[in-house]
Amino acid sequence: MPRVVIVGGGISGLSLAYQLERRSPETEVLVLERAAHLGGTIGTQRQDGFQIETGPNGFLDNKPFALSLCRDLGLGERLITASEAARRNRYLFLGDRLRLLPNSLASFLTGDVFCWRSRFLLLAERFRPRRMQTDDESIDAFVRRRVGREVAETLADAFVTGIHAGDPTLLSVQAAFPRLVELERDYGSVLRGMSATAKQRRREAAARGEAPPPAGRMWSFREGLSLLIETLRARLRFAPLTGVAVRTVRRLANDAWRVQSEGRDGWDAETVVLTCPAYEQARMLADEDGELATVLDGIAYNRLAVIALGYRAADVPTPLDGFGYLSPQRLRRDVLGAQWCSSIFPDRAPPGLVLLRAMCGGWNRPEMVDWDDDRLLNAVRGEMRHSMGIQTAPVFHRIVRWRKAIPQYHLGHRQRVEWMERRLDRHAGLLLGGNAFYGVALNDCIERADILAERIARGLERSSRR
Repeated sequence: MPRVVIVGGGISGLSLAYQLERRSPETEVLVLERAAHLGGTIGTQRQDGFQIETGPNGFLDNKPFALSLCRDLGLGERLITASEAARRNRYLFLGDRLRLLPNSLASFLTGDVFCWRSRFLLLAERFRPRRMQTDDESIDAFVRRRVGREVAETLADAFVTGIHAGDPTLLSVQAAFPRLVELERDYGSVLRGMSATAKQRRREAAARGEAPPPAGRMWSFREGLSLLIETLRARLRFAPLTGVAVRTVRRLANDAWRVQSEGRDGWDAETVVLTCPAYEQARMLADEDGELATVLDGIAYNRLAVIALGYRAADVPTPLDGFGYLSPQRLRRDVLGAQWCSSIFPDRAPPGLVLLRAMCGGWNRPEMVDWDDDRLLNAVRGEMRHSMGIQTAPVFHRIVRWRKAIPQYHLGHRQRVEWMERRLDRHAGLLLGGNAFYGVALNDCIERADILAERIARGLERSSRR
């Protein structure tokens, strides 16, 4: 029986193992995870009637891969969508008050977030010439070029904060938001491209006799995202091994690979896939290919602290009629943003109470993650008082620190990834996965796992014919 070893038991490794077992049922697929639990940053904790997500709060349906995996696992009927208010209403903390972020062209033109000059520049985006250069460009530079400074410093900064908690002047638009680049390239304008693709989706839905679904819905489970991890684990024929710290990955004389743990255990395999964070991949491959390890180690990670706060509903004067709010990182506030968890999904807080989740740190405030609990909690309470008018202490709190949280796709990221893909041609049977390369969202990780599963299955099939 051929063996494939996957190092990393997050969503990337588990979904890869699941898809590979379906494509190649005669293969032993073994997942090794350093931590005592599976799921990586995905985790659902329950305490005092509150249900807290320690990492992602859900996943979007802008790509089909996460929804498809859930339905393949038989979880379709257990999926829930975010509230309509959470889908439509997201706020920006700007000028010492919460402002409703525009969610359509009409709301952009009539709202109070942007000045008239920015509104005009947005309307004129359709007529602005496309960029002819093919070199990399930062998110900030892209948005400034298309719609001006104010939109770059507020809207773009806020979205980058919400997804990457990174610096838009450093992040590559080609790597982090490739769809924007494609729309400009194919249609000459982002707005024109969005309009054309929306019309195409409506035509396709009409041809199927369906109503076009609302765009950008967020999904989860009533039990939380851990249900996806638990179900994947239960479906695997070979139980993943946790608490396994891999020291090295080396090629053997017979062209197989040896995955050696820090203890006595080692596993030989025809194929090894590293889906753990890039810095761990670098450490494991340092002896086998120092140059590849150096490039992997060059992928930066930010630092985040997640602070869950439970309040009495009567003590929160701000109507929680949406997803939450973001604060542009350029303002260097103590809180990057707050999610109104009990308004997004049901059963996140006991009756009469609400659950909020504040994010601190990010690329520009990494030192906050090292603050002690009292200092961090006091800073967050100060922000909740300033932004939402909450004067009382929370009745519940939980702090989760991620000292290496989200990989940052800095300028040149795609070129570095392409170099690594070419470098792997020297190492037949070794593959790299995870969220450090082609996208940080759940959909991106699951899509990449599916691509790798297909590639591995075909390779194993060719080997079996020899």
